[in-house]
Amino acid sequence: MYEPIRTKSVHSTMADTPSDFPHRSREEELDIQLAGHLAALLAVTDELRAVAPSADLDTAAERLAEQVARLRGGGMPARVPLTAADSNGDDLHRRAHAVAGRALLVAASRADTAAAILAAERMDAHTAALAGPRELTAH
Repeated sequence: MYEPIRTKSVHSTMADTPSDFPHRSREEELDIQLAGHLAALLAVTDELRAVAPSADLDTAAERLAEQVARLRGGGMPARVPLTAADSNGDDLHRRAHAVAGRALLVAASRADTAAAILAAERMDAHTAALAGPRELTAH
């Protein structure tokens, strides 16, 4: 009733041929993603340093730059020049918190403890900055 298939499947012939392009491992892909997220966090941190300079942000920027350089094999990341920014500090803190959260997820899946700790610390710092000064109340 049906004629048997006489040719090989396209899928099996494609699987048998070696590829012409190099493939990255999962770890390499995660390194690239993590370096990208940390570089984005560094850019937002540099913008925040322009809006509201602080020693904490300076230290965070240096630590982020070190992590990006480590993940990229020694290449120093591009930095945002410290000029007067038009951005709102709260908007920058929200953006930095979101980017730090993404970096934390990738660092955790990559099992990169140093990057995960740094991302978590930055999330906490941006959460605290968004909360603002707290009033002391007596109970």
